[in-house]
Amino acid sequence: MKMSELYHPVKIKNIEVKGNLFLAPVAGYSDMAFRSVCIENGACFTYTEMVSAEALVRKNLKTEILMRRAYNEKAYSVQIFGPEPDVMSAAAHIVLEKTNCECIDINCGCPVPKIVKTGAGSALTRDPDRLYKVAKAVVDAAGDRAVTVKIRSGWEKFQITWKEAALAALEAGVSAITIHPRTRAQGYEGHSDWSIMKALVEFVGEWNKSHGTAIPVFGSGDLFKPEDAKKMLEETGADAVMFARGAMGNPFIFKDATSLLQTGSYEPVPPDVRIKTGFAELERLVKDTEEKHACMEMRKRFAAYSKGIHNGAALRLQIVHASTVDDYKKIFEPILADFEK
Repeated sequence: MKMSELYHPVKIKNIEVKGNLFLAPVAGYSDMAFRSVCIENGACFTYTEMVSAEALVRKNLKTEILMRRAYNEKAYSVQIFGPEPDVMSAAAHIVLEKTNCECIDINCGCPVPKIVKTGAGSALTRDPDRLYKVAKAVVDAAGDRAVTVKIRSGWEKFQITWKEAALAALEAGVSAITIHPRTRAQGYEGHSDWSIMKALVEFVGEWNKSHGTAIPVFGSGDLFKPEDAKKMLEETGADAVMFARGAMGNPFIFKDATSLLQTGSYEPVPPDVRIKTGFAELERLVKDTEEKHACMEMRKRFAAYSKGIHNGAALRLQIVHASTVDDYKKIFEPILADFEK
């Protein structure tokens, strides 16, 4: 495949996405503010952090806030999780009532123990019958909206169940499948096995041929720089790649990856742009929530934005104590002033 062909539009049921570089659902990170700066820097499609179906049904206001559309999202997906088909169906109806999202994604991959022990997240990947029932319930509830699933390769190395999980999702009528090819036991350690992703692409390709469908496969796992996106697309044949940890403090990875895929090179953004983007995110997070929460949340995000900046370690010692917008200004304004000299 030619370099210029690696970056291309993607269709998810009736959603036309301009390109194939997506922002993954990241718990505690992919809120409206962060998604908005990722979109400004080239993210083609975005997902909310995972939303509890149970909390939605119980009318938890904080949960509803997670689902709101960012001001510049032309299309986005709300990700929900839960083990019970009837609760997931009810949650899907609430998502469509409370938002105008174009897609609902089902989390079948989260390895966190408190999620897994309920039978949700990656527990569904090893229980294809339940995964089918959950996915079918959401597909039926969603009507003409796209429903997608995100799975893992399996429970542990002796229980690799991605094929059974994918088949269950396909039979339930999903519109796309994302795979993070690590097992539940791996969590986020070790390496993701892209050969499994390639095998899934081939498996879904055969399904599409035999059923006259065009269901895409998206890849996630170990995407930390633009070159990783290029390599994943080349090696696996995935229709799109989904940045997660690689986008934290670096929403510019979308812009850089787009440039790499289209032209063969990219120019990293300068440090002052990194800092100014952090302030744009902070400003939006304050508006979306309130100053205290936003400033606490931005500690980890500004720590990530400061990577690669001169004296970054010393900056991070100050960042972890910032509690107000003024605190952040006192830390960074002298640095920005130096760049403007």
